[in-house]
Amino acid sequence: MSRYHIEPPERLALLPSSLATAFLTHGVRAGRDGLPQVAILRAGIAIESESARWSVDPVRELLDEAMRRFDAGRTDADAWLAPRLHATLRMTRAEAADPGLWNFLALAVAPDFVLWRHLPRGGLDDGVSRKVNSARFVGPHYSQAFSRLWWAAEMFRDGSDYTPSEIACGNQDMINTALRLSAIDHKPTALALVRVLERVADTGATRLGDRVNAFCTAANVAGSTLMYEVIAPDDAPDHLALADWIDAAESAPAVPWDRLPEGPSDGTARRASCDVLTAMFERFAAEAPLRDRTRSGAAQD
Repeated sequence: MSRYHIEPPERLALLPSSLATAFLTHGVRAGRDGLPQVAILRAGIAIESESARWSVDPVRELLDEAMRRFDAGRTDADAWLAPRLHATLRMTRAEAADPGLWNFLALAVAPDFVLWRHLPRGGLDDGVSRKVNSARFVGPHYSQAFSRLWWAAEMFRDGSDYTPSEIACGNQDMINTALRLSAIDHKPTALALVRVLERVADTGATRLGDRVNAFCTAANVAGSTLMYEVIAPDDAPDHLALADWIDAAESAPAVPWDRLPEGPSDGTARRASCDVLTAMFERFAAEAPLRDRTRSGAAQD
């Protein structure tokens, strides 16, 4: 955990990556040194909108609760936090694609959470040099501490239902691999991958992480030639419903902590298309070769 006290600002802002990276010293990434909050706030670019959705307090409360609940198993926080972060930070994909927002959240609002979640175990005083990867503070959407959770909830939700997102984020190999794949831009593909993850996990298969990596990679490669949008068509999302959900942030209560929140009712994926791809991906899961671990001394099954 961090040794410095966080006094977050009242409003979210945008912090350009070119400026944010300059603050990531070795001491900051190791949790030994505090961040220069005044300089960071000065470097931030204000969001012109006065909408309640850019308020810091609901996000900060959510992160504090995640750290309280999951201190004994920090990776378990992802499945709980992802849908609730998404439902708290109500945005369009275009808004979420701006790394400046996530940079600001990581450096100005909750650097303590980034350290809590991603600093390798062992503590600060055991004589071993440990640091958080800089990409957890300032990095691509599939690596950055908060962006990866928001995008996982977005890509794997089925309309207002966050259950598939929760399942996906409960497996680190799924979230770390699938978010890098272009194929999951197609909603039936994303949901079919979650179905296969569940089914493979239910069999008690060994090397689950390797199997997830293998069938996700196979699905992405096949998608470059099979055109999933043709063999498994889907409906366009309802952009007006999404806009209404975002606008409702002005009066929406805080997200529930003990049940999943509701996302935007912008359309669910076609069941028939999910079924077609699930059957295909199950074959991939059965046939895709696993990574050869023999060179590292691990037996391959």
